[in-house]
Amino acid sequence: MNMQKEPAMIYPVPIGFIGIGTMGEPMALNLVRSGTPLVVWNRTPERCEPLEQVGAQVAEDAADLFAQCETIILMLADGASTDAVLDRGGAGFSKRVDGRTIVAMGTVSADYSRGLGADIRAAGGRYVEAPVSGSRKPAEAGQLVGLLAGEAEDRERIRLLLSPMCREVFDCGLVPGALHMKLAVNTFLITLVTGLAEASHFAARHDLDMDRFVDILNAGPMASDVSRVKAAKILHRDFSRQAGISDVLKNSRLVVEAARDATIASPLMDLCFALYSETEALGLGEDDMISVVRAIEERTGALAHS
Repeated sequence: MNMQKEPAMIYPVPIGFIGIGTMGEPMALNLVRSGTPLVVWNRTPERCEPLEQVGAQVAEDAADLFAQCETIILMLADGASTDAVLDRGGAGFSKRVDGRTIVAMGTVSADYSRGLGADIRAAGGRYVEAPVSGSRKPAEAGQLVGLLAGEAEDRERIRLLLSPMCREVFDCGLVPGALHMKLAVNTFLITLVTGLAEASHFAARHDLDMDRFVDILNAGPMASDVSRVKAAKILHRDFSRQAGISDVLKNSRLVVEAARDATIASPLMDLCFALYSETEALGLGEDDMISVVRAIEERTGALAHS
């Protein structure tokens, strides 16, 4: 079900936001600018400064944030970070989640999310998956695509909260439907960008006019917002991070693992996982995903010397 973007609503109580990273910062900024009262916290305190400057309140620690907020957004890198913030398995877990709605926007495994949701509900809380499709540039523009999974009444309420961050929000049923959908979308995204990197390397090694190559791509039927941005980056060897290699490698691993768990073949993602592993091994984990071309160049070099 396609949920169109709606005007932001002003919440009578503050919303919590934990995880002010590459994606979390612009997402939280869009919430504050929409008028949403926001309390933020991050393990690295200085990352909260841009939000404090536009009106967000900075919590002393995670426990302080949970004490002030009934709905808490988590934009965290992995399950370990999420467990630490929630004190999952510790004495503070029940106190932090009881009577609260936890909105998990990071990309984790579906099995982890299913288990987390069960633990939160058992402790008296509510749980919503809300991963997003998009990188930093659409995050800055409030043009992410949101995916929602959870109980119907929770999905409806959280859909409004996501409006300042997302161009559209899609209902994906019960947990872990949103994460499975995110992994399916990421399969296309990752193979698309990797294919673009290989095509660009092929063109460059044949001494083609690379400006002309990009113009032809942009004029053709395969052109998309993603291909236009990444083609420009590879043309100018601009590897500044939008979606980092390490993040894409993590997503590739999640796709491959989910495929294996369901006995699904994933031939293209198996190759992508290898290439992004090689790119990270080159020390490029913080570079943009289009720098996967460097791993392809390394393979070409190895062929030339074999």
